Amino acid sequence: MGDQEHVTEIERVLLGQATGRDATVAESWRRCVETYGMDPARPDPAHIVTEGKLREHREQAERLIATARSGLQALFRQVAGQNYVLLLADAKGVCVDFFGDPRFEDDLRKAGLYLGSDWSEDLAGTCGVGSCIVTGEAITIHQTDHFGLAHTPLSCTAAPIYDTRGQLAAVLDISLLRSPSPKASQNLAMSLVTASARRVEMANLMAMTRRDWVLRFSASPEFLEVDPDAAVALDESGNIVGMTRGALRALLPDGSGTLVGRRIEEVFDLSLDDLPNLMRGQPTEERVVHLRDGRTLFGHAIAPQTRPVLPRARSNALPAPLANFAGSDPAMQRILAQIARLVATSVPLLLCGESGTGKERLARAIHVSGPEARELHAVRCSTPGSITGLSADASGTLLLRGVEELSSEAQAALLDLMDRRPDIRVISSSRATPAALSSRIRTDLFYRLAGATFELPPLRLRADFGWLIDRLMRSHPDHTLTPSARAELQVRDWPGNIRELERVLDVATVLVESPVIDLPDLPQPTVRKSEKTEPDDDLEAVLTAVGWNMAQAARRLQVNRSTVLRRVRKAGLTPPH
Repeated sequence: MGDQEHVTEIERVLLGQATGRDATVAESWRRCVETYGMDPARPDPAHIVTEGKLREHREQAERLIATARSGLQALFRQVAGQNYVLLLADAKGVCVDFFGDPRFEDDLRKAGLYLGSDWSEDLAGTCGVGSCIVTGEAITIHQTDHFGLAHTPLSCTAAPIYDTRGQLAAVLDISLLRSPSPKASQNLAMSLVTASARRVEMANLMAMTRRDWVLRFSASPEFLEVDPDAAVALDESGNIVGMTRGALRALLPDGSGTLVGRRIEEVFDLSLDDLPNLMRGQPTEERVVHLRDGRTLFGHAIAPQTRPVLPRARSNALPAPLANFAGSDPAMQRILAQIARLVATSVPLLLCGESGTGKERLARAIHVSGPEARELHAVRCSTPGSITGLSADASGTLLLRGVEELSSEAQAALLDLMDRRPDIRVISSSRATPAALSSRIRTDLFYRLAGATFELPPLRLRADFGWLIDRLMRSHPDHTLTPSARAELQVRDWPGNIRELERVLDVATVLVESPVIDLPDLPQPTVRKSEKTEPDDDLEAVLTAVGWNMAQAARRLQVNRSTVLRRVRKAGLTPPH
């Protein structure tokens, strides 16, 4: 079909005069003209996003890329000799992973079959990835099915990849620069790409639900353990908390409703207690699962992995309140070890750090770890009369919150109290650094308060971020976080530190409509740090906190990955072995 014939064919479709044209393709052509205002006669080139945009898309899809890569490598080995190209696009249509023959790199880039290409329908017109995103189904857009003249030589077969809650997460596309004319020539490509998408969904479900039961099932027993059709994940109460797309089709063939949130008994004629009977050790042909609608499948149950014990460095050497304050972060462990040797003394302590880093909680842990039967007097230093209002016979621990806010009168009253009651233990907290604090309050008071000074690291520099999430999630035992949600939390800036993280988790657990908190369920950051060309944070501390993940370090520092690499080389830093 020539260029003019292609344009004429599109015009016939728009006028309702074309026959034999696939309904999905025809509807896509209508959207291209009527909704997106595209011109079928204009040979628009492929859209390739900038390096910065590609980096953003790849970082957001980092977990999915890692999960899918081994399966895509296996698929590419199957088709490499037939000149196919594999694309993994995110839910917005941008190619975030790519497998192709480097000998044809220039041709592939021009055709858009390359890393960073944007195949969303509003930019590329009718195409494999774009049409798959719109329809949510696997599809082949073959040669002149493409709306854009620049893409008519291509044959693209794409299948959707859904997350564990049934939301579109990505599209897997297998394409040819040039192919035989019959559309049926791509039937094998369709079989391969749908099978690969199913396996990626299965791998994703298994990775995200290690602490839950997983029930995998198939229509026949032969491939039940090695390549099942679908699966669901079940929490300890028997509620479905995750699924593959195939499970929705197999268990709800009429397409009504959703599976996530339902109890196992609503779908299967079995309970959670029956799952051990479907584990390995039983012949697959005997593992029959009955559905509530009378149909039967074959099931394979996988038990939850044992919940790991949260790391608690030097737990035997620290009093329990201090041991529960932090995980394996080296800076925090050094601080806690030093504080542990001071808890039984009357040495004044000064705790500095950004708002929300846990200064007051640490002060209370110090008080509880000290001698018994001591009272705690917590005073907000910005409140007028807070010091003068203390009883003359006050004893125990005096916690000064925001000591930098003390007025001149309050400073004098505090000095007088400390002179009269040398047995009182003073613990001060301040958002200011020790150097800044020394210029805000009178010198004789500063050195009375700063008997021992400790600076708590901000959350963005904490290496025990996962431990902190697990500790905070104990307040929400009925909810879990997906790996993608955890990854997003890991790279946020957290200007409000632990207090902000706690509020985000509180809000997410209230607003989410299922027990599983995924990336879309997280509240957006209230405040974003402005970009800096040379970040103030210590580079090595950031790299240590994120395990030397350059992408996460760049996002925390609000700079490009290349800037991080340049600063690493300039500083002569090397990752730990």
